[in-house]
This record gives sequence, structure tokens and C-alpha cells, in this order.
Amino acid sequence: MARLAGWVVGIGTHLLFAFTVWHLFWFLKDGRASSDHGSLWIDLALALLFAVPHSVLLYPAVRRALTRSIPPAFYGLFYCVVTCVSLLMLFAGWQGSDIVLWDLQGGLRVGVMAGFYTSWGALFYSLYLTGLGYQTGLTPWLYWVRREKPPRREFHPAGAYRFIRHPVYISFMGLVWFTPHMSLDHVVLTGVWTLYLFMGSYLKDRRLEYFLGTSYRQYEAEVTGFPLMPFGPLARRPLAASSDGTASRIAA
Repeated sequence: MARLAGWVVGIGTHLLFAFTVWHLFWFLKDGRASSDHGSLWIDLALALLFAVPHSVLLYPAVRRALTRSIPPAFYGLFYCVVTCVSLLMLFAGWQGSDIVLWDLQGGLRVGVMAGFYTSWGALFYSLYLTGLGYQTGLTPWLYWVRREKPPRREFHPAGAYRFIRHPVYISFMGLVWFTPHMSLDHVVLTGVWTLYLFMGSYLKDRRLEYFLGTSYRQYEAEVTGFPLMPFGPLARRPLAASSDGTASRIAA
């Protein structure tokens, strides 16, 4: 029965993931119709509902605490479910605004929509480079299905990662910025998620320093986090400026 339950959880999680991504596409593309009783405070809370757990659950201490109850092979699935549920709650409760900052037409609209579709392509390309199966929990689950121990997960910069450290976050940023219809509620979404993407990139660097140690700090010294970042934590980080970590730790 436990094996059957594990199969159901794994398959159900990925059906939920596909369902959520489909609705995320249309939510970001078309937005929400304006509401006479809409509240930007509700929108702010919903935007944070996605952003905060998405980072907190990746924090090593939180993950260690939760894997006392959740088998490591299923933690990625748990993380994916929490992400999907928070997004679905956002879609269901989002309040549209009738205040519009811009509504592009003609060639400008075509150009912005091209940027939106390109960002989706770049997002899946970037996820492919690091293993989409790790993002959704599929890869650890498949090892569980085959009754095999997963190998140690290592980081080898390839493709876009040879030039920037966070192509996934940059691609996701394009999803919220490339909109031909910028209403006030979309400003809230764009503002909160942009701050989250900068903070999330910073926290990811710290996590990978912790897990990978010297090899990742060397990578940070050679590759910028975001393009055109001349200084700060998302620029190239000289080895002397990198935080101390456990060099021998390897990401599982």
C-alpha cells in the first residue's frame, strides 16, 4: 500500500504541476478583469503567499527539519505541491484593477508579447540545463520508483550558466515584466515578484556556497549573477568577499 500511495503522490503531483503551469501562462498573459471591489492589499498578500514559502522551504535548516517527517525522495514533490497550491490560490483570489499604466497596441504590443513568449522558452531551457526533474521532484521520485539510491547532485555550468548564474530567475522576471497591459494590480505582482527574484537569487547563491563550497565560490568569482551588475551580491564576487562555508559539502 505504501508503494501504491507513493505512485499516486508522484503522478498526482505532476498532473497538478501541468495544470498549474497552464493556468499560470494565461494568468500572466491575460491578467484579471477589473473589479469594483478589488483590493490591492489582497493582491499583495497573495503575491507574498507564493514568494515566501518558495524560498523558506529551500532553506537548509527548514529542509532538514521537514525531512524528519517527509522522506527525502518525496521532498521535491512536497515542495512542488506547495508551490502549485499557492499559485492556484493566487489565481482564485486575485483582484483586478481598472487603473492602467499602459495598454500597448500595434508594433509595441507585438514586441512585448514576443518578449513574453521568449521568456517562457528561456525559462524551460534554463530549467532543462539544471534538471527540470529536480525542480518538480520527478527525478528523486523516479529513483524511488526504481528502488535505487539517487546519485549526488553536482553543479556543472553549461549553456547560459556559463555567462550568468541565474538564468531561471531572469527568465521568470520576463514573464511578469513583458505585458502589454500594465494595470495597477499587475504592478503589485511585478514589484513583489521582482524583489523576490533578486532576493531568491541571493539566497540561492548562499545555499550553493553552503552545499558546494569552494567550487561554487570560484564560479561566483568568474560569472555574474545578473547581466550588467557592476557591484553587489549578484555581481561577480571575488573569492575574498565570499562568505565562509563548508567547502566539502555536496548538494544532494
